[in-house]
Amino acid sequence: MQPTHSKLDLNLLVALDALLEEGSVAGAALRLHLSAPAMSRTLARIRRALGDPVLVRSGQAMVPTPRALAVRAEVHELVERAAALFSPPELDLEALERTFTLQADDSIITVVGAALLDRIRREAPAAALRFLAEGPEDSGVLRGGRIDLEIGVIDGAPPEVRVEPLFEDDPVGVVRAGHPFLDGEPTAERFAAAEHLTVSRRGRFEGPIDARLAELGLRRRVVASAPTFSSALFMLTVTDLVGRAGRRSHARAVERFGLVAFDLPVEVPSSRIAMAWHRRYEADAAHAWLRRLVREVVTEVVDRP
Repeated sequence: MQPTHSKLDLNLLVALDALLEEGSVAGAALRLHLSAPAMSRTLARIRRALGDPVLVRSGQAMVPTPRALAVRAEVHELVERAAALFSPPELDLEALERTFTLQADDSIITVVGAALLDRIRREAPAAALRFLAEGPEDSGVLRGGRIDLEIGVIDGAPPEVRVEPLFEDDPVGVVRAGHPFLDGEPTAERFAAAEHLTVSRRGRFEGPIDARLAELGLRRRVVASAPTFSSALFMLTVTDLVGRAGRRSHARAVERFGLVAFDLPVEVPSSRIAMAWHRRYEADAAHAWLRRLVREVVTEVVDRP
């Protein structure tokens, strides 16, 4: 299949971006307010222009070709830059029709999600908010333009990613009300002797707590690992396991679950919760507005007694 470059319609970039984002003709058609047959014809034109199938059938789904995966980030950035170029210089929140995609740890979504959505609905009623869970590994979602903002513990960001700290959070221990551990002095020895539940989206059983205990010649017994804090807190309500949470980020969730937090008997470094975005959005008025809302909501919710 030989690519055709003559009289190339640049609107095909918008269609290609939608197809690669949605992964289906029907989804792209809905996103661009086109009929499915019209979207199919557009895909055929894209295939001729690129000299590549772009999307191919795999069972009941369609998957991108290697060429499509290679150009996806560049196509998305071109479309975003074009949209910014033709956007009004002043942001009209009442008329803003845009879906913002945020990736965050489930605990962050639990803490700020509802309040952030409420602010967006009040200030920009035509805008929408999409939350995505953190993946097991960094997949370059900011660079690829698949998300607008990442919120959480962000380490080793590349130069093109902007990182802004939001708050510091130190860990606390968490157990169910009436747990035997609460009956005595919370020493490092008693803490290590208990059975523990860790939280790791990668399924890890060890972390900073274990390193600190090892310095004291102690080793705890981890019997389970949960992928999210929400699932871990629920498990703690019906077991005698000892868990961990963030003093500030999980305070409300701990209270809602009827759990009890206690100071860890070992010193563990605090976590820096930050938000990150790709520099392509640095001068984007709507994105700057979103970042301001996140700052204000985090300050209001996390620091509220």
